[in-house]
Amino acid sequence: MARKPVVRLTANFERNLADIERFLTAAEAPNAYDALLDELLDTVIPNLERFPGIGRPFLANAARSVETTNALEALRAKLSALTPDPEALREYILDQYLVLYAQIDANLYLLAIRHHRQLSFDLQSHWGGTSSLP
Repeated sequence: MARKPVVRLTANFERNLADIERFLTAAEAPNAYDALLDELLDTVIPNLERFPGIGRPFLANAARSVETTNALEALRAKLSALTPDPEALREYILDQYLVLYAQIDANLYLLAIRHHRQLSFDLQSHWGGTSSLP
């Protein structure tokens, strides 16, 4: 039987959770944050451990601008330094959230999470200038 991947939270993912907590508190919905944590612990992480390929490949998204094309090319280069699998970077969609994760060897890194009302993933600050995952 294949071993379950180890799910790891990156520092960026933890910052995103703190941002979501502030966002939901400001929106007077603090219980929604607790519900998100419950869903992550009770559903998302177990699903990813059991079916790590459940999310759709992130880099398969069509680029609709020159800026996006350039950013995706840079992201592909950084990802290829970590793994030969071009589909290692995936997105898991929840009702109101999008989780970005990567499977590198036997580890599954939760990279980012955003509420659908938040703008976008800040991949630049996450990937920074390094070629290794935190």
